[in-house]
Amino acid sequence: MTPDDARLDGRTAIVTGAGAGIGKGIATVLARFGARVVVWELDPDGGERTADEIRHAGGDALAIPTDVRQPDQVARAIEGSGGIDILVNNAGGTFAGSFLDSTEKGWDALHRANLKSVLHCTQQAARRMVEQGRGGSIVNVVSIEAVRAAPGYAPYAAAKAGVVSLTQTLALELAPHRIRVNAIAPDICLTEGLRAMVSEADRERFGWTVPLGRPGEPDDVAGAVIFLASELGRYVTGITVHVDGGTHAAGGWYRDPADGTWTLGPPRSRG
Repeated sequence: MTPDDARLDGRTAIVTGAGAGIGKGIATVLARFGARVVVWELDPDGGERTADEIRHAGGDALAIPTDVRQPDQVARAIEGSGGIDILVNNAGGTFAGSFLDSTEKGWDALHRANLKSVLHCTQQAARRMVEQGRGGSIVNVVSIEAVRAAPGYAPYAAAKAGVVSLTQTLALELAPHRIRVNAIAPDICLTEGLRAMVSEADRERFGWTVPLGRPGEPDDVAGAVIFLASELGRYVTGITVHVDGGTHAAGGWYRDPADGTWTLGPPRSRG
């Protein structure tokens, strides 16, 4: 193994929901490592901005307006993307609400955005990878909420947990075709949108609630994608990588801001 094994030259990577946030960060880093990047984005202007940024930096990028909840649009986007070696299922979304007040319409919306979209994109991409006969890598961006309780976000967390299970099953089904399937589970990640919303108090809180002492950045997530998409991760399939600064491992433990001791529950200074 050499440093060149991290390179993605000659490979095409599709990134869904790459018009902003984590998806944009993943797309731009994939391009820096040599991949041709195809941006599938619901917002045409957002997708084109990401593609333009990649091209202006010397990379190769194409934007295709796509609603990944719609199988016919996904099929059209596959045809327009050319070959495919890497698929990053990043698109999704959520909203908060009490489970007791939630509705079937809301559940369906969250499951279409976060689970069925992954089914549509992965099936179309995997079929094309099998036809090409050269294997591939599929990376599903889930969330820490897929593996812990998420009060106020029950349907979203259930959908993301479904993607984790799907990741494991498809890793086995697609292994004979040399297609690897993995997932990445971020926690708090300061995208451009979230950065503008986070208060100074929250920024300070991240310093002691996150074991590594800071919130995540899109590049942190993108680094894990590069590992899983490249030859560096050639023997890795069926896993979920927690890119969260240690919050999943902490399980609620954190350093008390008053004295730095490890604490479970409210800070001692608050009784």
